[in-house]
Amino acid sequence: MDLTLPLDHAAIERILPHRYPFLLVDRITEFEEDKRIVGIKNVSNNERYLWEGPDGLFVMPPTILTEAIAQVGAILILAKPENRQRLPLFAGIQKVRYRKPVRPGDVMEIEATVIRLRNRMGLLRGIARVNGKRVIDGTMTFALMAKEQ
Repeated sequence: MDLTLPLDHAAIERILPHRYPFLLVDRITEFEEDKRIVGIKNVSNNERYLWEGPDGLFVMPPTILTEAIAQVGAILILAKPENRQRLPLFAGIQKVRYRKPVRPGDVMEIEATVIRLRNRMGLLRGIARVNGKRVIDGTMTFALMAKEQ
């Protein structure tokens, strides 16, 4: 698999099974195998999942922010040749903090760092920032299973 950076939308679709409207990564800008990855999500007004916040402005729901981090982490995991025929599944999230709202027009930088990576399980630390300020951070456990199961 070609991992020439930056990975664009088409390259991401070759790695992840997600498609519009649930593909939440637009570009991968940094990649260190088995260690770290950085992706970009451009938030637009036409996102189907936006909520109207208490101030009347639209925001990305916390669950979607969490999924965006998980998708960036999944690209890191699925880039390994031995994992290409597997599916990463959420096994848990811990200590997730939602710090600021993410709104249409924001460019979210998403970073996932490996804490532990084993044959069938792993642990990632995820952080998303807008304009250099954290909007969400937390730890995610994932399990790898064969696609045919």
